[in-house]
Amino acid sequence: MTDKAVIIVHSGDMDKLYSALIVGNGALAMGMDVSMYFTFWGLQRLKKGGLEKGPLSKMHMLGLGKWMINKRMKAANVAPLEKLMNDYKELGGRILACEMTMEIMGVKVEELRTEWIDEYGAVGTYINEARDAKITLFI
Repeated sequence: MTDKAVIIVHSGDMDKLYSALIVGNGALAMGMDVSMYFTFWGLQRLKKGGLEKGPLSKMHMLGLGKWMINKRMKAANVAPLEKLMNDYKELGGRILACEMTMEIMGVKVEELRTEWIDEYGAVGTYINEARDAKITLFI
């Protein structure tokens, strides 16, 4: 049985999304199965054109903080979120989209990057994924 990690992506903040994808890609590279359950503001980042839209969680400063962080990340050769997400999917990572959040926030399937999403489900879907996971994270 392969080790498994499950990450709840609750936040849509840029830096937290980076954290989730970097940890997810790292776990996949180490041979683990990884699922990310996108809910609430995290789910908003799965909308078409929404991946890079999230604010910085601290020191956003009307967008200036995000601009400065992006500039420093580019200088340090940190991959953009789109590349990290594509790498995550290519390495076999699974994306679960929260149906309850879709209903509450009025998100339609047509608005989402469906090529990334492996399954739509509610809390039971997350629980089934996390039940035998060695690592569970809430980001």
